[in-house]
Amino acid sequence: MHIDVNGLPGDKRFSFGRMVIYCFVGFVALVYALPLFVIVLTSLKNLDEIRMGTILSMPARANFEAWHLAWNSACISVRCEGLAPFFLNSITMVVPALAISTLVGAINGYALTLVRFPGADFVFAMLLFGCFIPYQIVLIPMAQVLGFVGLSNSIPGLILVHVAYGIPFTTLYFRNFFMSVPKELVQAARMDGAGFFTVFRKILCPIAIPCFVVSIIWQFTNIWNDFLFGTTFTSGDNVPVMVALNNLVNATTGAKAYNVDMAAVLITAAPTLLIYIISGRYFVRGLMAGSVKG
Repeated sequence: MHIDVNGLPGDKRFSFGRMVIYCFVGFVALVYALPLFVIVLTSLKNLDEIRMGTILSMPARANFEAWHLAWNSACISVRCEGLAPFFLNSITMVVPALAISTLVGAINGYALTLVRFPGADFVFAMLLFGCFIPYQIVLIPMAQVLGFVGLSNSIPGLILVHVAYGIPFTTLYFRNFFMSVPKELVQAARMDGAGFFTVFRKILCPIAIPCFVVSIIWQFTNIWNDFLFGTTFTSGDNVPVMVALNNLVNATTGAKAYNVDMAAVLITAAPTLLIYIISGRYFVRGLMAGSVKG
């Protein structure tokens, strides 16, 4: 057994330190998970159990009726069809906005690092500036633009808005990543006759998968969870699910159905939670992938 300078067994000293760290991390995780636990419990209770018990009391039996109501028949404004149609609105919005902003950002990052052109630094500075513009500043100009192009109060209009705001971030991610790619790799491909998009598609995309993961998770989370643009640029049947959730929770008449509200919250948050559970570890790897050059 190893003895350190203080005369204490080294393995015991380190075991105690690990135990303290694990206890602290477990406590923090419990604090963060407690609200989610309460939401899940509430969604599985009927109204009588909610009124008579505490927020941490277990349901007598799992009851998924609130989930069925939230998805299929909860009233949102004057429409009693649940979250299902608005959930579809968000999917219709997220998929193209995510794909376009990620692809354009990847091409921009490639062009700004491995190709270079006169004014590349200025272009990147202008794109980077877009990351720091508060959303509230451009709501009125953006609404005017959407009206001018005929996309106001529509899902395609929201797609355009999220693409415009996503490109500066995705460009930043891919530029930082491609800075670590040797330029000789691209030059050798060009000497073999590969063009701009051939190099991008066959050489850079396969090695940039970690960066694609970061971009996809970041963009998906921002677009899916957006409330400001959705409530500003759409209304009625065209709103995304986050706006519909707000309308459901705040526009209930009669007895407050807390179990339906909590089920609606979980349904709305499920895609974001799922994508982090599945690919969260790749998110950290992708963030670190371009941090060290060489």
